[in-house]
Amino acid sequence: MIMMVYILFFLSGLDAMEDLKGGGTLRVVLPLGGYIVSVFALLFLFYSNSYIIRQRNKEFGLYNILGMDKGNLRKIVLLEGLLSGFISLSAGLLLGIAFSKAAELILYNLLTVDITYTLQIDASAVAKTALIFAGIYVILLMNSVIKVSCSNPLELLHSANVGEKPPKANWVLAVIGVLLLAVAYDIALSIKQPLLAMLWFAAAVVMVIVATYLLFISGSVAICRLLQKNKKYYYKPNHFVSVSSMVYRMKRNGAGLASICVLMTMVLVTLSATFSLYIGAEDSLNARFPTDIQMNLFVAKPEYLTEENLTKMRNGVDRFVPEKQNVIEYAAVQITGLFSESGITVDQSTANMTVSDYDSLGFVSIITLDDYNRLMGTHETLDDGECLLHGSLTGSLSGYVAGFSGRTFTIEHCAPLKVKKTVENMFVSGYANMQVVPTITLITADINAVVEPLVSMADSYGDFDIQCYWSCNFDVDGTPEDEIAIRDVLWKHMEEIVLHTEDGSYGYYLECKEADRAELLANYAGMLFIGVLLSIVFMFAAVLIIYYKQISEGYEDQKRFDVMQKVGMTKLNIRKSVNSQVLTVFFMPMLLAGLHLAFAFPMLWKILQILGFRNLGLMIAVTAVCFAVFALVYAIVYKITSHIYYSIVSDREGA
Repeated sequence: MIMMVYILFFLSGLDAMEDLKGGGTLRVVLPLGGYIVSVFALLFLFYSNSYIIRQRNKEFGLYNILGMDKGNLRKIVLLEGLLSGFISLSAGLLLGIAFSKAAELILYNLLTVDITYTLQIDASAVAKTALIFAGIYVILLMNSVIKVSCSNPLELLHSANVGEKPPKANWVLAVIGVLLLAVAYDIALSIKQPLLAMLWFAAAVVMVIVATYLLFISGSVAICRLLQKNKKYYYKPNHFVSVSSMVYRMKRNGAGLASICVLMTMVLVTLSATFSLYIGAEDSLNARFPTDIQMNLFVAKPEYLTEENLTKMRNGVDRFVPEKQNVIEYAAVQITGLFSESGITVDQSTANMTVSDYDSLGFVSIITLDDYNRLMGTHETLDDGECLLHGSLTGSLSGYVAGFSGRTFTIEHCAPLKVKKTVENMFVSGYANMQVVPTITLITADINAVVEPLVSMADSYGDFDIQCYWSCNFDVDGTPEDEIAIRDVLWKHMEEIVLHTEDGSYGYYLECKEADRAELLANYAGMLFIGVLLSIVFMFAAVLIIYYKQISEGYEDQKRFDVMQKVGMTKLNIRKSVNSQVLTVFFMPMLLAGLHLAFAFPMLWKILQILGFRNLGLMIAVTAVCFAVFALVYAIVYKITSHIYYSIVSDREGA
């Protein structure tokens, strides 16, 4: 963990980051990953340290009986802690320095930029890492000293021989866990909007974590009790031994199994999301930029979008970029509101919106019939009071829009429009394509006539969210450098192109596919890099928790299996019992983590759409591969730790 934290701080402080496209984002994201690992390190090392102290209770009790007082024990704990802290910190920093160049090469390869081969040592990263983990070790030492100071010598000496009361199944907590999990799964499956998924994601994660702990601590005991009542299953040598021991074990170690399950879920979700984003970066870029250059000029009112003003702006662009291809140029008015059965209710008070309102939040983008026919190559006609409708955002509004065919669609405060028909095909522009809430395109003969009442109210109250803009998107012939050069020329002369309205209300933005490629790749590469590092840390933590459990349980069960061997239990019976017990304990967290991932997938997919990801098939494939690889690694860990457990309980001398 020390090595990981140093590497993340080291990479964020590289001088090359200042000149790297997207480097500014990485300078923020990388140290954030370092702090996340640091917080996790505190929690996990606290758990590990508590386990080690608990395992040494008998040793400390023996020291006390032989004449050492608590002061001597505190000195032992303190000296051991300082020594292990010094060794860990020194080794971690040395490994961090040694592998920092490899991490830098990996990151630069992800970013597809040139690489230097000079080894550097970042004194600032060393100092920050040392300070963080010195603080963690102080906390661990204080905890160890307090536990030793408050202990009773006789209790320490006989801690391993103290019997336990038979655990009772807490059905109330088990039912609460099931209900919480059901609610979280229902939220994940029922949410349709990406923004709503983002709002509910944290709440769903908390519910899943709490439910996981309740199910493993209380529910697992309840399941073991049910298995004990099943005589055909329970009264078999391998099941009898494993279930009878697990019922006690789940009471004490349910939290550990829940922690393993939560860590696995975090690893799977992190890897699935970050690999999907990085592998699908080109698809996301093409969805975000259907053309090479994208330009939007904003004005305050629809009345400024006259043919005379539009011609001025077209001529301005033509002057600096005479050679254009695949031009998508149109004027539009966009209104934000809440969709209803009759149309859209204009939202005048977004501050007072409830969470449920976000489920119907969306845009209506109004364009002229002339622009639609010109760009789509159609010859549609409309009478006064008529319109055409199209639903976008991957067809999520197709059924809703189809229901308006032959009926009227109403924008609040405006006259109802009869829907002549709904259209399936629509031209694609970058501005429209990056919307993450459902968008209906309304095609009318006269924009100004449709929204004039709304504009009048906006002048009076100023609460309406109305955007009036002219969009010009096109491709250019040439290299990526030529494309960026054209973007720079347009940006330099934008003041000559933009419409200067009488009230001074105007705005603009200009984007270039190739210029934004490096920034988008840096964002996705940074997330993947941190995701992989965090996953490695979480995976190691899960493996160590499993290892601690197997070792401690092996020594606990050693005497019991020794007695059973003396009364006739064979090595084969022991092997079957161990396999039954370890397999159940091992793969319960894995199976539940897979279930969590399956139900989290719809919500995760919607959240990735906010980041510009649109390739559902790729995400399904990446998630399946991540789970398969993780299951393989987990099976290898199971094989190793089950062998260790078996060697301890089957052979006292070998242990």
